[in-house]
Amino acid sequence: MPGATVTEDIELIIEDHGGKGGGPVPPTGGGRGGDGDKNRRPRKPAQGRYSTGITLAMISILVFFLGLCTAFVVLKHVSVAWVPLRIPKILLLNTAILLTSSYTLERARKQLSSDPSRFQKLWRIATALGVLFLLGQMIAWLQLFASGIYIGSDQATSFFYIFTAAHAVHLLGGVAALSYVAFRNFDKAKIPRNTAVQVSSYYWHFMDGLWIFLLALLYLGR
Repeated sequence: MPGATVTEDIELIIEDHGGKGGGPVPPTGGGRGGDGDKNRRPRKPAQGRYSTGITLAMISILVFFLGLCTAFVVLKHVSVAWVPLRIPKILLLNTAILLTSSYTLERARKQLSSDPSRFQKLWRIATALGVLFLLGQMIAWLQLFASGIYIGSDQATSFFYIFTAAHAVHLLGGVAALSYVAFRNFDKAKIPRNTAVQVSSYYWHFMDGLWIFLLALLYLGR
């Protein structure tokens, strides 16, 4: 019959193309083909996502401090009750410690690929220097307390406590990030070590530069 002949011709064409293609076309739907997806390792988030996140965080911190700095400058010029600020000398030592920490961190970052052991050593030194900076800030507050100067003593002193405390809180987040990189087993981490190193170093250098700016502003308020 004509219908049977057409059917036989179609079957021959399908078999002929299957032989030339190296075998039948694998199924695209479910079945055993889906087992390969289960064995695939989950993809880690792109590095750009972390970089964008830390950039937005730094912008928000910058806006916050710019608001405080604007209030500081305006009040200094319009207030008739402004008292010159007394700045503890230990802040200069603390600044040197923070700058050294940032320098050591950058040296460590350059050793990440070539010498992981040295990277680990330098990174932990930078982290310890960050902790030392925070302790130095506490000593500065204690020195003011011992002199009878408190947050409500006058306007300039209030800003000093607000600036240094707000910076210390944000820097503490940086210390936590550095500690994560220093002691984390990245074989089980969701973020690659290279990305964690880059993002945390960006944040640390940003907090370093922010402190230099705040210190210069405080000296202008004396």
